[in-house]
Amino acid sequence: MEELLYIEIPTPDTDRVRSWLQQEWQPNLGVSVITPEGLRLQFPAAATAITPSPELSIFVWSLQRTTYLKVFRWADRAIAGEGQILRDLTTKVRQEFPTTHPAPPEIDPHQSIFEALEPYYPTTVKYFRKMPNGEADLQRVYWWEKRWREGVKNPQQPKQVLFRNESNLTPLSTPKYDLIYIGGALGVIHAAVMARLGYRVLLLERLPFGRMNREWNISRDEFQRLIDLDLFTPAEFEGVIAREYVDGFSKFFDANNPPNCQAKVLSTPTVLNICLDAEALLRVCGDKLRQAGGEIWDETEFSRADVSAQETVVTSQHLPTGETRIARGRLLVDAMGTASPIAWQLNGVHAFDSVCPTVGAAIASGFEPQVWDAKYGDVLFSHGDISRGRQLIWELFPGAGEEITVYLFHYHQVNPENPGSLLEMYEDFFTILPEYRRCDLDKLVWRKPTFGYIPGHFTVSSSDRVVAFDRLIAIGDAASLQSPLVFTGFGSLVRNLPRLTHLLDTALKHDLLDRSALNQIRAYQSNVAVTWLFSKGMMVPTGMSLPPARINATLNTFFGLLANEPPAVADTFIKDRTDWVTFNRLALKAASQNPALLWWIWKIAGAKDIFRWLGSYLIFGLDAIVNFLFSGWIPALATQIQPWLESTSPRLWLRLLAFSYTLKAGTTRPSPPSPKLSTDSLTVG
Repeated sequence: MEELLYIEIPTPDTDRVRSWLQQEWQPNLGVSVITPEGLRLQFPAAATAITPSPELSIFVWSLQRTTYLKVFRWADRAIAGEGQILRDLTTKVRQEFPTTHPAPPEIDPHQSIFEALEPYYPTTVKYFRKMPNGEADLQRVYWWEKRWREGVKNPQQPKQVLFRNESNLTPLSTPKYDLIYIGGALGVIHAAVMARLGYRVLLLERLPFGRMNREWNISRDEFQRLIDLDLFTPAEFEGVIAREYVDGFSKFFDANNPPNCQAKVLSTPTVLNICLDAEALLRVCGDKLRQAGGEIWDETEFSRADVSAQETVVTSQHLPTGETRIARGRLLVDAMGTASPIAWQLNGVHAFDSVCPTVGAAIASGFEPQVWDAKYGDVLFSHGDISRGRQLIWELFPGAGEEITVYLFHYHQVNPENPGSLLEMYEDFFTILPEYRRCDLDKLVWRKPTFGYIPGHFTVSSSDRVVAFDRLIAIGDAASLQSPLVFTGFGSLVRNLPRLTHLLDTALKHDLLDRSALNQIRAYQSNVAVTWLFSKGMMVPTGMSLPPARINATLNTFFGLLANEPPAVADTFIKDRTDWVTFNRLALKAASQNPALLWWIWKIAGAKDIFRWLGSYLIFGLDAIVNFLFSGWIPALATQIQPWLESTSPRLWLRLLAFSYTLKAGTTRPSPPSPKLSTDSLTVG
């Protein structure tokens, strides 16, 4: 018996595929015999007295709301014409069951969101009805997808929300701030730090402040940055921990992989092993922001920003009352994430190259005790192959008590024809969750949904993405600040918070708020930039049909290598600290273990992106040389000359400070604790 064909058919209607195979497909050769799951093609003319009639066994099955088909040969040698049969079957299956990318329907304003979406996403509506704020949350899922689709489909003509305005006709009674943040999730963390430095801070948030549609996981050494910045005390940190794990696991489905692409479980006990109570963390940050004199305008949606030489004027709308709110500030900070209209306007078609559509839920209780041990987390896990053009990946993190947070996501190419759908993903999530972790959905107690679009940018150099404008800077997901492999935007921001804070404080003190100066305040790392090719190799390009096991084979190649390395190697790789030598050693081992990997990535990425990546790799190598030559003395020199250089040439000091942080970023060891920030002086040390 030999497997000849394995394809994914992008439809959940397996019965229809089976019926078509048995009743409508007409093979040119062989005699069809219907079986319970497909059919057998017999070739009696090829039978001999010694060898029985050879056959092709064709069958289908369902997994992940997707249909799969395999063909096996029952014979000791090739059957005449079998290649033609396989080609004909593949072609006609593709014609009969093409890949589709349905968009959400337009909603009648007189209907509830449940009534409007139930005909299209019945399972999603059923379980959102069981959630405490399900109607409002489903409305936000719909809003988020519509907003994302609008940005992806019209990148050449993004909505203009940022204007130059030198008239300065704003009423003098409008409040004046140093910093105006838009976006209250990642934004409030940075805003609270800056407010505690003495700056007058305003935070705008579209939702009621403190509401989160995601949970956050991090490690202790990463969260230490917030303690070093005096934003949290050790006791406060312990107070926002919902659960600390003994270990976290990564494993990808490999039943259909060749032996060299199978891997053991990767254990990462110090990666994402702290589950935070995200809403409690936001409350602490919000309280500290207010205690430092900052203000929060929640349920307030950003409309536009008018930038002049002296200030930025932000116009917004208070959603409950419809009242227009105007605020004046020295600097606007965009923390709106992937839906940021500012990011789309500044970067146009280059705003984001990739995205992880992510859905899930925080589940208060209902899993049987034996389903999962709360001392462990699933960092990355797949239980099947490519599903309707996506490799679905799960995450699972136990929280306080019986609570478990589960995510489902996939790496996705940003494409106008196929932007990526949260609603389709939710229909998958609720349908296939029992396949992933045994449960009865109707017995689960749903606390809240978790969802969002997590963006990625294929960075080549430190200057190929616009993160700043005069008197405006982007942070977090709006700046595409994330890790290409695990897409932890929260972790990336926290790891880089001392760097971003120190540089921004320096710019504000010296009023260096033009585009040129602010564009230096970014968390670029060449060792992170070079890894975007890994995430590219985990996407199924729109319109391309890959062998169903291809992405799992790629993932198992890389993660299998990490599983066979000392634990510190995986820890540094996932936390953005890998160095040039380690990266190249692992890349060469991957290529030698699975020589086909290079061709697989070339086929997915294409020549243009491969050569683009080579630019990233070249810069990575040059940065390694620069780091070797300068990292041992430039930061120390910068500390020594700061008093006179900062006072005589603040712009040059900002550039030197940014360069010093670049040298320290992405080292194989965690950066030394940053000094306690104060309004008097800051050091690189």
